[in-house]
Amino acid sequence: MSVVIITGSSGLIGSEGVNFFCKKGFDVVGIDNNLRKFFFGTDGSTIWLKNILEKKYKNFKNFNIDIRNTNGLNKIFKKYKKKISLIIHCAAQPSHDYGKKFPLVDFNVNATGTLNLLELTKKFCPEAPFIFMSTNKVYGDNPNKLKIFEKKTRWELKSPDKYYKGIDEKFSIDNCTHSFFGVSKTYADLIVQEYGKNVGLKTVNFRAGCITGPNHSGAKLHGFLSYLVKLSLTKKKYSLIGYKGKQVRDNLHSEDLVNCFWEFYKKPRRGEVYNMGGGRFSNCSIIEALDLLESLTNIKIKREIIKKPRVGDHIWYISNLSKFKKHYPNWKQKYNTKKIIEELIEYQK
Repeated sequence: MSVVIITGSSGLIGSEGVNFFCKKGFDVVGIDNNLRKFFFGTDGSTIWLKNILEKKYKNFKNFNIDIRNTNGLNKIFKKYKKKISLIIHCAAQPSHDYGKKFPLVDFNVNATGTLNLLELTKKFCPEAPFIFMSTNKVYGDNPNKLKIFEKKTRWELKSPDKYYKGIDEKFSIDNCTHSFFGVSKTYADLIVQEYGKNVGLKTVNFRAGCITGPNHSGAKLHGFLSYLVKLSLTKKKYSLIGYKGKQVRDNLHSEDLVNCFWEFYKKPRRGEVYNMGGGRFSNCSIIEALDLLESLTNIKIKREIIKKPRVGDHIWYISNLSKFKKHYPNWKQKYNTKKIIEELIEYQK
């Protein structure tokens, strides 16, 4: 029996991981206590997805454990020990707004929770690769210092610019505003690297852009494409917060991301970091996403413009995927932004 532990197993990325590794024949152990409902209310609840996964897969078992609960985590790791062949850590407090309002909760979930899992990996299954879902917010608002210019529907970099193909892993994380969420995830990102480089665990950070897919429980404070589709189909208003709604995001489907996990699992490295998102293959501004959604549904979306941006929000962010593609040349992207939105519409109808 080979066991994969997935935290946040009922969330977007975690559930995609459950589907993938259960189909591969692994026994998958989920750790998820539906904390998203606590953060975002009923719209953010993932209990529906947990129930689907438990009915669908006999080789999936979920534990209702909080990653801040060291005793509860210890029991799980002690039970499976060296049968654990992979840890995928997706559980998080993912909202900038919530992190600012409740910084202690934010830090304890994102930072301390990650440290708890690393210690247990070191103790019980040190040979198992440890995959951490980091974020592009480790770069704070440094991307906003790039020489961007305004176009009709987006902010953009000029083609000769060093970062036109996307921001790479050497981009600075210092001397900037991160947001409280960004700070807690940066701590987690750095400590995961340290357990790889200093302790010798097979760790990797995926510094993600916008990840989405049909299992996304989109809410106002998190999951903008899924939330956009939900508002469109229910004919509700969307708030464009800052930068005229022209801020650019790259979008990666959760299925494409989990295939990255599989490539790393087969050939793990120590203390590695990859920027991961849609890249130049799949990106859009918020206005472009709204326009595309309207063209696909023939539903006009009410728009409210709020001039003041969120603290630490990116005006333009596209991931440079060159490093991961060099290390894992078999990985290929399947979904661009249009295909992602089409799937979200079909799934939410």
